[in-house]
Amino acid sequence: QVQLVESGGGLVQAGGSLRLSCAASGRTFGWSGVGWFRQAPGKEREFVAAIKWNGGSTNYADSVKDRFTIAKDHAKNTVYPQMNSLKPEDTAVYYCATDITGRALEHAGGYQYWGQGTQVTVSS
Repeated sequence: QVQLVESGGGLVQAGGSLRLSCAASGRTFGWSGVGWFRQAPGKEREFVAAIKWNGGSTNYADSVKDRFTIAKDHAKNTVYPQMNSLKPEDTAVYYCATDITGRALEHAGGYQYWGQGTQVTVSS
C-alpha cells in the first residue's frame, strides 16, 4: 500500500510560481512512475506531467511545457513539480499519482494510487 501526500498549493498571481510536493509513504517510489494531474471545476481530470523514478525521464502536457518542470528527490522519496509563469487557466486541484509498474502515462487509468489533492488558484 502506498500513501501519497501533496502539499504546496495556494493562491498566486498570474505570472507567479509555486512548487508542489508529493511525498510517498508505505513504500518508496522505487521503480514507479509518478504523474501529476489536475481537475478544474466542471472539467475532467487532465494530465499535467509525469516522471519515471528510475531514470528520470519526463513527459509534459503541451499546455504546461516550458513552464512546469518535474523533479525527484530520492533521499526524501518526493516528487516536485515546479510551476512557473502561472496562468489563471492553471487553477485546479492538483493530484499526484503513482504507477507501481514504472510507466509514466498520460491517462489517469494507468495509476494505482492517488493523493488527496492540493488546490492551486491563480488570480488574474
